[in-house]
Parts: sequence; structure tokens; C-alpha cells
Amino acid sequence: MLVHGALSGIDTSFGAILPLLAKHRRVIAVELQAHGHTPDADRPLTVEHCADDVVELLDRLGVPAADVFGWSMGAAVALRLGTAHPERVRRLVLASVSITDDGLYPGLLDGIADLEPEHLHGSELHEEYVRTAPDPAGFAELVTKVKALDANLPQWTSAEVRALAAPTLLVLGDADIVRPEHCVELFRLLGGGVPGDVVEMPACRLAILPGTSHTMVPHRAEWLAPMIHEFLD
Repeated sequence: MLVHGALSGIDTSFGAILPLLAKHRRVIAVELQAHGHTPDADRPLTVEHCADDVVELLDRLGVPAADVFGWSMGAAVALRLGTAHPERVRRLVLASVSITDDGLYPGLLDGIADLEPEHLHGSELHEEYVRTAPDPAGFAELVTKVKALDANLPQWTSAEVRALAAPTLLVLGDADIVRPEHCVELFRLLGGGVPGDVVEMPACRLAILPGTSHTMVPHRAEWLAPMIHEFLD
């Protein structure tokens, strides 16, 4: 199951990697509330709501549990699935995820309140929205809801992360919006950071992609697809 980033849909988040994954697996490509082909709902856009929606989708498809690959906001949704609905997740691939506000670089979201919908007009995100959304005029409301989400990002405790049952592959660009130190801290909470030649290999893994910014991560398909296939196998 693929869970996209904020303001993005399946094509802009996973257009490069989806065909490579689908060669060997059944892929369920989710578009969350107010994103892509999915209409908005009369409620805030939150990670918790999105995770509940994914569970309902699995129910309707008759899928008891799935491997989940989330990027950015989608990684937060995937992590929420793993901590709140562990029985529905087999393995997790979390790309560009932070569990606390200080996981991001200081000041990174300071200007989010000043983001206006027209700032994104002409971008691939806006073009995808206009092309796929049930209401192409709803982009401004989506931007407003994403700004509210970014101002109140979900938080996880160290205990919640340590209790995560699903084996997890963490992915980060070396020039991502998440600090590499934070990703390594998360890796250690999951049981990583051990000398694998002398102790049992941990169930979690860490992949830091060189020369890769936040928006470039899902486009590193030729790197990620073999890693993900091997990990899920």
C-alpha cells in the first residue's frame, strides 16, 4: 500500500516507483482526503483521520493486513497505522518521517502560515490536482487544511516507537527536511545501531540516499525498488 505526501497524489508521489513495485506485487495506491481523486470531507485533515480511512479501505477491499510504504505526510500516516492499528500492518517503509517537531530542521515550517494557493499554481502538484480532483476549485481549501496539519504535526513518544511491532525500513535523503540525527535516533529506538556481525541483525533497517532532497526521495525509484522488494521478501 502506497501513501502519498501532502498536496500530492499518487502520480506526483509514486509515479516513478509504482510500476517497479507492481511488477512483483499487488499495489494499492491510496489518495487521502481531499487529495487526488478523493473528495474532501467536512472535518480537519489529520494523520489520525487518514489512518482510520486507510483501515476502512483495507476493510472494504477485504485485505486483513498490508505492507505500507509512506512518504512525508504519508509516512506519518503509515507510522500511525503501525502504532494504532498494528494488526493491519505487516511491514513498514517510512520515508522522511519525524516523530517530534524537533525532528525537522529548526525554522523549516516558520513560513508555512504565509503559503498561499496561488504560490503553487503551475507546479506539478497543482496541475495534478486540477487534472484529478472531483472539485478542481477546491485546491485553496486543501492548502488551508495542509497548513493547519503542518502547524499541529503528530507526535510519538519513544515508548510508542519502541513498541512498534512491524519490521520497519527507514528511508531518508541526505538533504531531506528531517535531520539525519533524528532518523538515526528513530533507528535506535526500533532496535537498530548494533554490530550485526556479532549480535543478531535487527528487524529494522536504515537507508540514507546520497545527493537527495525531500522532494527527490520518491523519485529515486531505481534505488528504492530493489531495497523495498528485498526488505518485504
